[in-house]
Amino acid sequence: MKYIIAVIQPDRLDAVLDRLTEKEIHLVTVATVLGRGRQKGVSEVYRSHKEAGSLLKKVKVEIAVNDAFVTPTIEAIAEGARTGQIGDGKIFVLDLEECVRIRTGERGGVAIG
Repeated sequence: MKYIIAVIQPDRLDAVLDRLTEKEIHLVTVATVLGRGRQKGVSEVYRSHKEAGSLLKKVKVEIAVNDAFVTPTIEAIAEGARTGQIGDGKIFVLDLEECVRIRTGERGGVAIG
């Protein structure tokens, strides 16, 4: 079992979700987050003063998958999020030690779905 976390541009979320659906991956958690990477934020001019905006709006997508779905999940996220520009995002893959479905008490890969 793996826990996949992707941080992507907000305008690419629909494309990522479409790609995940095409690969039969439906169980997704999404959150709006703030962050910065190599672009180091953006500067804006407000009332003749330059103000640095150090954090940009991003979307964090979190998915728990069984081992057979790791590669398709990564491919779907990368295909949907890629624009070729700086700031496309990152994908992190972590080992998932345990998963428990609260309703039934099922554990492990069966609990993921």
